[in-house]
Amino acid sequence: MHRTRIALPLWFWAAYLVATHTPGMSGLQLQRQLGITRYETAWALLQKLRRAMVRPDRDPLQAEVEVDESYIGGPEVGLRGGRQLLDKALVVAAVEVRGRASGRVRLQVVPNASGPALTGFVQAHVAAGAIVRTDAWQGYARLTALGYRHRPRTQRHPARAERILPRVHRVFGNLKTWLRGTHHGVGHQHLQGYLDEFTFRFNRRRTPMAAFQTLLGLATLHGPTPYHRLYRSE
Repeated sequence: MHRTRIALPLWFWAAYLVATHTPGMSGLQLQRQLGITRYETAWALLQKLRRAMVRPDRDPLQAEVEVDESYIGGPEVGLRGGRQLLDKALVVAAVEVRGRASGRVRLQVVPNASGPALTGFVQAHVAAGAIVRTDAWQGYARLTALGYRHRPRTQRHPARAERILPRVHRVFGNLKTWLRGTHHGVGHQHLQGYLDEFTFRFNRRRTPMAAFQTLLGLATLHGPTPYHRLYRSE
């Protein structure tokens, strides 16, 4: 909000709508709801709020976690073995296992499905010593050496993936439905910001009013984001 020209009540209304509206808000919806003249202003406001949704010192996922990757956007043709990036963005997800339910989630865009990219994601977001359940892709092979209790399972057929890693596949299904429905697709350049919003909202899905208060608090922990940086590639 540093040196903002947007009235402070509009910031609070935007934070409230983004945090509590169940399907989320697109820039166009926010523009209409708040009566903002220019779409670019509403879009920039949303992008700044998304950047504030990540707590810098957030705790890693604990105990038992499912990890898998999926492609977001782009055509299906040309994918060899389900691991080629091409026109899609590759996203890795980790979800805490809470009995038959899901706990907290983490989502990140990665450049490829190599070992350094996938294990680096796990190290950044999952506590050492946790049980990590994955498919048998070799990119996860070093997790045991890195101090995790790795439990890989062979997928064999794509339909089996939902049975061996049900929670993370449910998260990917919800994520893709949200991106297509609320935002009608998202460019790769800004995808991480949308993943951060989905993560924030998913982890607070049962306490929307607390999510609003949390978002206002988190906004004070981040430095200002100049407008030109919002258009720069992540």
